[in-house]
Amino acid sequence: MNKRNWLILIVLLPMLGNGKQVLAHGAQIGYSSTQALEIQATYDDGTPMSNAQVVIYAPNDPSRPWLTGTTDQEGKFVFVPNSEQSGNWDVKVRQAGHGKIITIPENAILASETETNNSQELASSNNAIYNPVQKIVMAAVGIWGFIGTALFFSRKKAPQQ
Repeated sequence: MNKRNWLILIVLLPMLGNGKQVLAHGAQIGYSSTQALEIQATYDDGTPMSNAQVVIYAPNDPSRPWLTGTTDQEGKFVFVPNSEQSGNWDVKVRQAGHGKIITIPENAILASETETNNSQELASSNNAIYNPVQKIVMAAVGIWGFIGTALFFSRKKAPQQ
């Protein structure tokens, strides 16, 4: 087998395997207002972010952590915000390179003082699952890249003058 055939075989062989679907983990954070605020942190596939680092920033000093802690095994973290501080609270949850920051508006905290069953889930910007057309386009672009790379390295060198 010549060098070109080996290169084509090496490029095409991984595509013939029955690979497992691989998607990067994104993070989702939601909150529910009761007498306290309950943070629920999960990955895009619904797996809880257990023992994830939680950092809460108060409205009056958003550069310094007001409270730190970790989520439980179910990805939950509960805290009682200081009602004397008005404004939006920022909550950052991180684990193993994955994370998200959520802003809890002041009206959600005020509603928690009067209404205990109020629950709100915030949408995550990176939780969209790719539709079939997007998957086909991404696969085609990847294959085109492999073919272009193979053709680049298999070209004949022009004689130098």
